[in-house]
Amino acid sequence: MSLSKEGYRPRLIDERITRYLKIFGAVSIEGPKWCGKTWTSLNHANSVSYVTDKSVRNNAMVDPKYIFKKERPQLIDEWQIVPEIWDAVRNECDSDHEKGKFILTGSTSLKKKRGEQTVYHTGTGRIAPIRMYPMSLYESGDSTGEASLMEMLQGQVKEGFVRTVELDELARLIIRGGWPENIDMAEENIGVIPESYIEAIVTKDMHERQTQKRSPEKMRMLLRSLARHESTVAGDKTLVKDIADYENGEEMIESRATIADYTSVLESLYLITNQEAYSVRYRSASRVGKSAKRHLADPSLSCASLHLTSEKLLNDHETFGLMFEALVERDLRIYADYLEGHLYHFRDNASGDEVDAIVEFKNGDYAAFEIKLSDGSIQDAINSLVKFQKHVEKKPSFLCVIVGHLDTVMRDPHTGVFVVPVTSLKP
Repeated sequence: MSLSKEGYRPRLIDERITRYLKIFGAVSIEGPKWCGKTWTSLNHANSVSYVTDKSVRNNAMVDPKYIFKKERPQLIDEWQIVPEIWDAVRNECDSDHEKGKFILTGSTSLKKKRGEQTVYHTGTGRIAPIRMYPMSLYESGDSTGEASLMEMLQGQVKEGFVRTVELDELARLIIRGGWPENIDMAEENIGVIPESYIEAIVTKDMHERQTQKRSPEKMRMLLRSLARHESTVAGDKTLVKDIADYENGEEMIESRATIADYTSVLESLYLITNQEAYSVRYRSASRVGKSAKRHLADPSLSCASLHLTSEKLLNDHETFGLMFEALVERDLRIYADYLEGHLYHFRDNASGDEVDAIVEFKNGDYAAFEIKLSDGSIQDAINSLVKFQKHVEKKPSFLCVIVGHLDTVMRDPHTGVFVVPVTSLKP
């Protein structure tokens, strides 16, 4: 019997965990703090050890086997606090090749600290890594699921009215984010958890397993800069200009190194999810952009970094549009991952033609998406997608415009482009 908490909301990742526990001796669920790793793992576990508990931690430091339990799968939560647990789990999986023994969760990718002698084996073939993200709108119950990516792939989406979604609801969903603890939070409190998250990053999390001292103020400035450039291809040079004053080339090089260092800390906390450029034959390959779009793990973190509220978004249409794009691309990443695919973007550097999002499916087929906050921009988005389809050698399986302020799932009769509200989307 699982240890799932009352009121647990099923996650798309549940299916993969169930399947992998039948294939591997252990699974390692990795992702940002507060995204629901522990709740989801409890849904699959028959026993649990919290390494944050002092007595459990002390026993594990003597010998990790002291915390192993007979009831399997056993969840070992925040295992990286005692890194030796990893090798002990790997060895335990090797002992009899039994499947589904352990579920490990971690919010920080393990990097050996200076002077640490312990050797960590990869666990390949024994411990399967599974990446977890905050909740999508479909998982949180804010998307009805009438428009499925797989159905669009087969050309079978049912057209018609879904429900009316106003801009103030979309603003609230962005500020609230996909944090499980925040889903049912009162309207006036939805910004508190994301703001607390940012505070925890700069005061505590950025120092975990780090030997180098870093400035909380510089980290705040970097987070604000990343938030300002959410859903764009801004490079390190742009971030440097945002947060550093320099007088010569040497100082600029030093500032770039600082940016790279601080960014690596955020990556180790699973707080950056870059959207890589799609490699596709489009006119001349030399014209195709290679830079990734930068995203924080959830648009609510970008809003918290910039002290944005629902009201501020409603009064700043440009920022609202960028944060809405981040919301949609967060969900597309989750849906693509569920379908064992990948999320990309595309840009032609010469003409400026671009596609907001490309989902490549497991079999190599792909779909191209434009993202628009309101229905007034739908025709421009359709024209952009059709232009891309005309110039690309390998044609997309389908084209789709994802819209915020829209109440109907439909298909353009002239081009075949799907037009769907984000609150109707699912894998």
